[in-house]
Amino acid sequence: MIDAATLEALADDAWPARERARLGGWRLNASSGRSLRINACWPLDAPDRDPEAALEAVEAWFAARSLPARFKLTDGVTAPVNLPERLAARGYAPAKETLVMLGPTGGEGDAAVRLTAAPDATFETVFTATAGDPEDGRERLEALARIPAPARFARLDINGVPAAIGASAIGGGHVGVFGMRTSPNHRRRGLARRVLRALLAEAATLGAARAWLQVEDDNAPAIALYADEGFEAAYRYRYWTR
Repeated sequence: MIDAATLEALADDAWPARERARLGGWRLNASSGRSLRINACWPLDAPDRDPEAALEAVEAWFAARSLPARFKLTDGVTAPVNLPERLAARGYAPAKETLVMLGPTGGEGDAAVRLTAAPDATFETVFTATAGDPEDGRERLEALARIPAPARFARLDINGVPAAIGASAIGGGHVGVFGMRTSPNHRRRGLARRVLRALLAEAATLGAARAWLQVEDDNAPAIALYADEGFEAAYRYRYWTR
């Protein structure tokens, strides 16, 4: 079983921010400010300076980019261990709890799901149409385009109409699943399951033995789908902001 610290490092590399920096074991990510993962500090190991000095440096780094300072704290990984108390003392509070799940790769896949190595215009259209905030959707599309090879982008059409999409990133013998979206007119028809199975089957051929994904803790339908496909809860993380 992969440990959380290793998996978090893979997750950071699989979903690259537009701008990245390091303070020792603290990873700083900045993009346009919408998607939390690529607009946060990931304190995965000890910083290269005193923790209070590191906090001040992080705040200054985000301020220089006109972004709010945000910290992604992961259960059992965050360094130093008293970072939550330090953040609370500075006026930060946790929100947006996210569950990381681990599951198998392989399976039969789905011949109807189209797989490509880069997102095409149709994939982008479905992704944008299912984004609540167009700016958020644009930022996430830019991140998807930065996924290092080998990446896969899945699309399932129904009666010639693009209906469901998903993406994956391979690294460290694992595959991360991202961007699972279904058009409103095609929901509750099992399309996300078919896309997921196609990505997992393809991942096995690319050398991934296990899969991981991130899902918001209050998204019960998605968690139920993934659990039904063999995924199990591994750990959680939260975002701390002022």
